[in-house]
Amino acid sequence: MLLKRAEHVDESQAVLDWCERHLGRAWIAWHTLANLHCIGLKTAGKEEAELFVDEILEVFEVCPVDSSAARTARVLPLSDFEDALQVAAALKARVRYIVTRSKRDFRLSPVPAVTPAEFPAAVTNP
Repeated sequence: MLLKRAEHVDESQAVLDWCERHLGRAWIAWHTLANLHCIGLKTAGKEEAELFVDEILEVFEVCPVDSSAARTARVLPLSDFEDALQVAAALKARVRYIVTRSKRDFRLSPVPAVTPAEFPAAVTNP
């Protein structure tokens, strides 16, 4: 959404719309906020990056991560540590799904991954 990639906007907007209708049920990993802010700085500038993070915090809860979650991430069978941090955060928050366009990267995750296109059906038919 931040990058406004036309090919992904509609599917991502549908996920965000669901999250806005279900406040308190959508989670974001702590480090994802830093990633979003960094991307926003590079592509849209400081003001837009900060506004985007503020908007995210209106809709999403931040996963309660700690040292235990970081240790969990270290032993997960994922090849990318950042993805493992996402999974560890998801485990802490007890979420049902991780929403990602890179579903393949989460094939060994104990928390199932769904694409933004798959998300509406996943939450309708859990």
